[in-house]
Amino acid sequence: QVKLVESGGGLVQPGGSLRLSCAASGFTLDYYHIGWFRQAPGKEREGVSCISRSGSSTNYLDSVKGRFTISRDNAKNMVYLQMTDLKPEDTAVYYCAADRSPYPVFRALIPEKGRYEYWGQGTQVTVSS
Repeated sequence: QVKLVESGGGLVQPGGSLRLSCAASGFTLDYYHIGWFRQAPGKEREGVSCISRSGSSTNYLDSVKGRFTISRDNAKNMVYLQMTDLKPEDTAVYYCAADRSPYPVFRALIPEKGRYEYWGQGTQVTVSS
């Protein structure tokens, strides 16, 4: 079955850290750029970070710069989002998405499902004391 699966979410206190994982099955991630999105209750989905297929280019939402780091291991067919200094406003369901559009287009991280070839089901991140 071709799919993306996120994991690593959970409940963490403000200032804490989590590492999210995005695993691909049924296809290889080598040819895909990967983006992380999040959607908080009552809010629109927003792009958080993305990484090019080679890993040479990364982009971040301004509010997470310096706190989140995206990386990938193509040999393991995995992409990661290391999140540090978490804040309550980071609370959301986090999704990964994959597509082969040109990176200058992809990095805009327009949160429309139809723009991406694959989406995961999401993992909940809750930042609360």
